[in-house]
Amino acid sequence: MTDVLRPAGALDGWAGRFAALPDSVTLLAEPFHAMVDVRTADPAALERLVGAPLPGPNAWSGGERVTAIWLGPDEWLLTSPFLSPAELEGAARETGAAALPDARLAVVDVSAQRTTVRLRGAHARDVLETGCAIDLLPRSFGAGSAAVTLLGQSGVVLLGLGPSDYRILVRSSFAAYLAEWLLDAASEWR
Repeated sequence: MTDVLRPAGALDGWAGRFAALPDSVTLLAEPFHAMVDVRTADPAALERLVGAPLPGPNAWSGGERVTAIWLGPDEWLLTSPFLSPAELEGAARETGAAALPDARLAVVDVSAQRTTVRLRGAHARDVLETGCAIDLLPRSFGAGSAAVTLLGQSGVVLLGLGPSDYRILVRSSFAAYLAEWLLDAASEWR
């Protein structure tokens, strides 16, 4: 009999500490997400894979299985909790190559690079504002917004999912630090 291995998250085992937060701040280490960094001069080539137009600056978009996050003028991070890293990378390569047979396309699996944290609740924005320099008011950073920024001392990719609902992608090596930082910042609302 063979054992099936599942990717371990950098914040596995933190659920108890996150559960101790007040109801106005919810923190959750999300399950493993496959992540692929894509660089191309023609973003329309990948829209079929994503199931939505690729986002422009400071935004993200997504279909049913894949999310695309704008990282730069010709760079997007594709994520999926439904596909394996090899499946996502292969699909990005196939889709891009079919649409752009002569174009330059770079696709790199970066799944092990980051872990994903969900922060939501009435005081979620307040927690972020204690250590993030960008304007997080809904008129500036609402649903569909994305930013590469610092949170505390960690570089993160921050996604606005809705009112008081955020997804934070942080390098796995900084995940424990960021979790401690978020717990400390949220302690003000106990």
